[in-house]
Amino acid sequence: MRQKVKAFIQRTEGNKDIPLPQYMTELAAGMDIFAAVNTEEVIEPGQRKKIPTGIKIALPEGYEAQIRPRSGLALHQGVTLLNSPGTIDADYRGEIALIVINHGHESFVIKRGMRLAQMVVQKICRLQWVESTELVDTSRGSGGFGHTKK
Repeated sequence: MRQKVKAFIQRTEGNKDIPLPQYMTELAAGMDIFAAVNTEEVIEPGQRKKIPTGIKIALPEGYEAQIRPRSGLALHQGVTLLNSPGTIDADYRGEIALIVINHGHESFVIKRGMRLAQMVVQKICRLQWVESTELVDTSRGSGGFGHTKK
């Protein structure tokens, strides 16, 4: 059984009808989050818009929320999120908003209450850098950007 961590959530004014983030299946890692637009928003091909979700959250220290695209929207409509995954830090208290972009060939209409993204909550650690004159060598070394061709 997965560990359950308590966090606080608040709907912004006028958004009591917007569902809270929810897991759509028993073993889902991400919770779907919903659009809190007041009127339909049309995103034309190549266009991007900031879309409100109608929620604010307070995560416990040591956790972050990652905002990710929904795969079905990406595959079927070419709609995804910029700045993905977006990070919601434990000390952020503003409304969560989504930067939605339409990479598709047709206009995309966002309706109130539409499932638009996923939120995955992760435990994080804080790193303390130790400056060094040498780094331990690995078989990969400095290879990057497609260096493994199999």
